[in-house]
Amino acid sequence: YYMNDNDIKDRKRYYIDRKGVKQEVTNLSNSKLAHPFMRKLTNQKVNYLLSKELSIQCDDENFSNALAGYINKKFLKMLKNVGRDAIINGIAWVQVYYNNLGELSFKRIPSEEIIPFWADADHTILEAVLRVYSITRYLPDGVKKEVVKVEYHTTQGVWYFVKGDRGLEPDPDRDEGLRGHFVISQEVKDEAGQVQIDDDGNPMVQDVEATWEKVPFVGFKYNAEEISLLKWIKPLIDDYDINTSDTSNNLQDVPNSIKVVKNYDGTDKGEFVQNLATFRTAFVSGDGDMSVVETKMDIAAIDSHLNRLRKDIYEAGSGVDTQEVSLGNASGVALKFRYADLDSDTDDMASEFAASLEELIWFIKVDLLNKGIGDFTETTFEIIFNTDSIINEHEIIEDAKNSVGVISDETIVANHPWVTDTQQELDRLAKEKEAKMAEMQELINQQNPDFGDDGDNMGDEGASEGGEE
Repeated sequence: YYMNDNDIKDRKRYYIDRKGVKQEVTNLSNSKLAHPFMRKLTNQKVNYLLSKELSIQCDDENFSNALAGYINKKFLKMLKNVGRDAIINGIAWVQVYYNNLGELSFKRIPSEEIIPFWADADHTILEAVLRVYSITRYLPDGVKKEVVKVEYHTTQGVWYFVKGDRGLEPDPDRDEGLRGHFVISQEVKDEAGQVQIDDDGNPMVQDVEATWEKVPFVGFKYNAEEISLLKWIKPLIDDYDINTSDTSNNLQDVPNSIKVVKNYDGTDKGEFVQNLATFRTAFVSGDGDMSVVETKMDIAAIDSHLNRLRKDIYEAGSGVDTQEVSLGNASGVALKFRYADLDSDTDDMASEFAASLEELIWFIKVDLLNKGIGDFTETTFEIIFNTDSIINEHEIIEDAKNSVGVISDETIVANHPWVTDTQQELDRLAKEKEAKMAEMQELINQQNPDFGDDGDNMGDEGASEGGEE
């Protein structure tokens, strides 16, 4: 439904023939109008919660600086995609791994590939993960073959399999048996602790498999129940699609008026429908006569039903209908009320994501410890999501003007709707103030060229007289 591949695409039209058998209609219109409500509501929530950079507050400046190397723009882009997956599927997954450069990395895994095994009813402790996915392999004769791969991840390590004719078999692309989560390259030392040197004079290095204390997968939930947004709005979307499609079919198949001609040989049902669509005429037997039958549609009732459905979709989906006429002129209080459902829904999502990010940052802490950067395992921090809410800018700016002299300039600047970096804006204001002062001084000097000299001379004379007395 996120890709607008709604159930309406499979709809067929039927009729009951003379024998009472259901038959598919092929000579009538069959509109299949799909509406991307799921996509709009999903993107609305993702952009509202995750479009701005999240803030991680920590008293330890060293940890904050080290964390900034991991929580970069690439990570935030991945997190936004993870948020989209979570809303669509109920839960999204991120795998922790080391890339070829030995850097700790994070990879989004499609939810349909993951089968989690939880140790508790609340699904907070991950015991194991089974990942099932397919790859395409090209055989020497050019034939494509789908290969199903299976990975079983636990705290002890990973088992790799492929699905064969007899069930699961060891993956020929991997070493058989239990493998580590990652590999550490270590220098080879002798009993005395001296590093061994190879024939080329380089230190000898050996690879050692290692494992995490946790399963290197983190689940990001849309809600505590791990239920997709589609669960709440699918019947409403289907009804909206069906009613708009039916209206389109009626407009194409049923004319506004039908001419009835009497005293003419009757036609069978197929010809009758064809005559209506082609000639807008019905031929019937009987005394010669012609009349017109009006077949107007109740557009008002249709519009009323569709408007009700649209409101229900945004109500059940906890979103904001941007087609609301009064939305553009709403005051700040009214906007907060309109965004109440979206706020509530994304607050729940933010709570789930904050817990998941803490799990993810645990792996970062261990990586920093292993690399000798620092031991931050006991360091506490707070994750803050900066929501991208719609505000009444005019009201905010007027309130800011009226607050001058009542609160600090820094607070006013920080709450101005056009400011993204408070300190940067304060620095700009200071520079502008200095430039204006210099410009004013230059203007005064141009109008009174001797102003500065007279002032100095008066000062000298005053000092001289004072000395004589």
